[in-house]
Amino acid sequence: MTEARLHDGSIIEFEVHGEGPTLLLPVNPRPVEGPRAEQMRKYGADPALGHSLIKGLSTAFRVVAVDYEGHILRTPKPDTLTPVNVVTDLLSVADAAGAERFAYYGYSWLAMIGMQLAIRTGRLSALVMGGFPPLNGPYAEMLRVTTAAHEMASAAQSSREADDSEWSSVALSREQTRQFVTLYQALQGFDDRAAQSRFTCARLCFVGSADEMRYGKNWGDVHVSLAGPIVNGRAQLEELGWDVRVLEGLNHMQAMQATQVVPIIRPWLETRMGSAGPAASLAR
Repeated sequence: MTEARLHDGSIIEFEVHGEGPTLLLPVNPRPVEGPRAEQMRKYGADPALGHSLIKGLSTAFRVVAVDYEGHILRTPKPDTLTPVNVVTDLLSVADAAGAERFAYYGYSWLAMIGMQLAIRTGRLSALVMGGFPPLNGPYAEMLRVTTAAHEMASAAQSSREADDSEWSSVALSREQTRQFVTLYQALQGFDDRAAQSRFTCARLCFVGSADEMRYGKNWGDVHVSLAGPIVNGRAQLEELGWDVRVLEGLNHMQAMQATQVVPIIRPWLETRMGSAGPAASLAR
């Protein structure tokens, strides 16, 4: 277990597994157990997702696993969770891990953060985005969802315990929800089409074809389409240099499972980065 200091001075722990080119993986490396694990399963989440991803990837890569989402839920940053600060945090982890060059895989909002990372540093060798479109992203819709979540938390309309796996599907505290409002407010002026020219690394995006999130009345009846922009814009994404994979019939939770993810991203990363071997350390 190693540590890095984040933008607000807090300390985050991370683990390193395997040998080879470095892959920064924002996941919880330790399986969740007990009642909280049962709660996660009710929402379709895998309590051992991070562990399974590490197991499937660390035989080919040097995996730097950091539970960034879990950290910000335990140590909220209501006024400072901006794209610039999150990128600073991830680079601090990479620095502490001794990785000058590295690949990044993130899912959902952490995929969106990966895009911010890729356009703000030249240190990425490859980017994999799962469950969030790199073009025509739902930034306005996500601001509406996060604002509704914050309003509900502020009104104390729910007291359910937070689930670290998918913040938007459960009740969170005022500080926890406020940080996501801060994040998406900062992204309202972001032009993801103009950003395409700023990518310098290999890149892959994937999504379940049924990844369409429809929030109820309490959430403002917002429809967040994560599949649509990728499925309908596949040809344009490929023209812009993206490799695209669509998982037929899978929703947001189903497409994030290790059994779906590892067979997609491992061979793709091996092709772009190489894998563990005598010369692999030279690619770190």
